[in-house]
Amino acid sequence: MSRENVELVRSICAAWDRGEYGNVEWADPEIEFVIADGPAPSEWTGLDGMAAGWRSWLRAWDDFQQKLDRIQELDEERVLALFRASGRGKTSGLELGELGPGGAGLFHLRDGAVTRFVVYLNSEIAFADLGRPG
Repeated sequence: MSRENVELVRSICAAWDRGEYGNVEWADPEIEFVIADGPAPSEWTGLDGMAAGWRSWLRAWDDFQQKLDRIQELDEERVLALFRASGRGKTSGLELGELGPGGAGLFHLRDGAVTRFVVYLNSEIAFADLGRPG
């Protein structure tokens, strides 16, 4: 199952790299969506909650873009995607690159669906939360 999990995460990230955020077929209906760090840590539940969270996130940035760097399988149920993101905060003027060395997305998967997705703007915080070296 773990190879399928990695490929699912790779396909999700490929769509996001193209700026395509509308497809949620990969998500469990009760998904937990978390932004763990940055200027506005938040948490939402369910597909509608995740959509609201993404809309809020994307509206906060001018020229938001992300590119997948690499994927790490952590175990049978977790995959970590490391990415580079760019964009400027509409209110703060903050550049995403100022927040750290790149971001991370921690995907929790069960039965071919993402049950929890945690966004880290700073991958060092993700590695610290996971108790792993970056």
